[in-house]
Amino acid sequence: MSEHDAGFKAALEEAKQGASEGGIPIGACLVSKEGKILGRGHNMRIQKKSATLHAEVSTLENAGRLPASAYEGATMYTTLSPCHMCTGACILYKLSRVVMGENNTLVGGEETLKRAGVELVNLKNAECEALMKKFIEEHPDDWLVLMRGYEDIGEPPKKGTE
Repeated sequence: MSEHDAGFKAALEEAKQGASEGGIPIGACLVSKEGKILGRGHNMRIQKKSATLHAEVSTLENAGRLPASAYEGATMYTTLSPCHMCTGACILYKLSRVVMGENNTLVGGEETLKRAGVELVNLKNAECEALMKKFIEEHPDDWLVLMRGYEDIGEPPKKGTE
């Protein structure tokens, strides 16, 4: 798993698309065990005023209704550590692996994924981290509503991101 994987590149493109729309720059991409992109999406919480359209959920929605076998051995690429809701979706669909761009900005349900037997890969990608830091800097009110109000992930922000 690397930054050169088509799934990660698609997730990063989606994060940039979300940022260009004024949204939270988090993107995701679901890739089958054969390497086929099944779906991709980005966080739409701000754009659609949605409580649930996180990048991973948007990706699953965009993949459409698939047979259970399509998820077997699949990988979810995401630019940020998945929150607990998205972690649950990855477990529900029995994905084999989650590849995240970074977790310095936010740590989500990583331990839950590991306990469920999902392989977790952190690429520690500087571009993903920079996108999130730029969003936090340029949209502090949105970030504070999401984080201080525990609206998005149910826990306070990490030090240095307030």
